[in-house]
Amino acid sequence: MSKALIQHFSKTLIAWHKQSGRSGLPWQGTRDPYAVWVSEIMLQQTQVATVLERYPRFMKRFPTVKKLAAAYIDEVLAEWAGLGYYSRARNLHACAQQVVDQFSGKFPSDPLLLEQLKGIGRSTAGAIAAFAFHARAPILDANVKRILARLFAVEGALQDKVVNDRLWQLAVDLLPAEPKNMPVYTQALMDFGATWCTSRKPVCVSGEKKCPYLKDCQANLSGQVLLYPQKVVKAKSPEFNCDMVLMRSANHILLQKRPSKAIWGGLWSLPEGPWESRASTKHSDINAKDLLAAALPDEKTTTLLKTSQKMIQGEQIKHVFTHRRLWMQIWEINLSKPHEFSGSDLKWVPLRQLGKYGLPQPIKVLLQKLSLTRGDDLKN
Repeated sequence: MSKALIQHFSKTLIAWHKQSGRSGLPWQGTRDPYAVWVSEIMLQQTQVATVLERYPRFMKRFPTVKKLAAAYIDEVLAEWAGLGYYSRARNLHACAQQVVDQFSGKFPSDPLLLEQLKGIGRSTAGAIAAFAFHARAPILDANVKRILARLFAVEGALQDKVVNDRLWQLAVDLLPAEPKNMPVYTQALMDFGATWCTSRKPVCVSGEKKCPYLKDCQANLSGQVLLYPQKVVKAKSPEFNCDMVLMRSANHILLQKRPSKAIWGGLWSLPEGPWESRASTKHSDINAKDLLAAALPDEKTTTLLKTSQKMIQGEQIKHVFTHRRLWMQIWEINLSKPHEFSGSDLKWVPLRQLGKYGLPQPIKVLLQKLSLTRGDDLKN
C-alpha cells in the first residue's frame, strides 16, 4: 500500500467533498444517533430519491427511539410499505426496543456495542459512531468497497472473506487522524462512491470530471477501472407462479398476515397458495376448492364455497425481487356475508382502514387499480 496515499487520502477526500459532495439531505448535519440510524437503515438497498420522500415522513411519525419502540409493529410496517426488504422495518422496531430496555433510550457510542443491536452490522455501527459521536470508526458499504477495490486493485470477489478482511483493514488505515473530521469524511466516502466512483460510469471513464485520485488509483493506471471490484457471475433468478385469493364481502376484504421470516415478512397480504416453479405450473389448472384448501388450510372450504359466488380469474401480476421473480394470479371471490375464520393471521379489514396495514407494494397497487378503495385510503 502506498504510504503517500494513506497520508493524503482523507484530506483529499474532505477537500473534494467541499467542492463536489452532496449537501442539504434531510439526514445530514445531525448528531442525533436515532436520526442517523434510521437514515442508514433506510438507505440500505433503497434509492436516495425514494428515501428523500419517505425519511421525513417516517421521522414525523416516529420522532424518537422511544416513540418507535412503543409503536405496534403493524404501524411500523405500514409506514415502511413500499420500501422493500421488510426485515429492516422489523429490525428497526426490535432495535428501538433494545435501546430503550438495555440503554435507557440512549444509543451507545461504542461501535462494538452498536453492533450487538438488532439489524446493525459493523458498517452501520461505524456510520452511527462516526456521525453522532465522532468516533474513528470505519464504514464499508457497497460504495466504499468499490472505491477501495479500485484504488488498490484488490483481486477477488467481494464475497470472499480474505477480500472482505483486506478491505476492512484498508478502511481502518485510511481514517483521518482527527476525530472531529469523521462526520465529513464518512459522508464524503458515501458521496464519492455514489456520485463519482460509480459502478458503471465512473468519472474517470466518462471524462466529465477529474478524479482527485487519478494518479493513485491502481485500477485507473492499468486501464481496468470497470473490472473492479470483481464480481461473481450470478445464476439466473428462479421464477415462480402463485395463486392469490382476493376475497370480498361488502366493503371488507380478507387479509392474511405473512410469517415474519417469509418474503414480505410481517406484512398483510392476500391469502395465497404455494409458490411453484413457473416452468412446471399453469394457472388455468386451478379450481376454487383446491385453491381455498391451499390458501386457507384450516378452514372448511366446502362451507365457504356455499356462501360465495363463483371464483373469477383476475389479472396476473409480475413482481421482481432481488433474487427471484414471481407471477401472481389473482382469483376473485365475493361472499354474501363474511366468513368467520380461525386463527389470528386472518382478518376482515374495512376498505377505508387498509392504509393502517403494511401491504406489499404490488398488492397495494392491485387494490388501488381495482378501485376497491380510493387511493387516499391506502396512504398512511
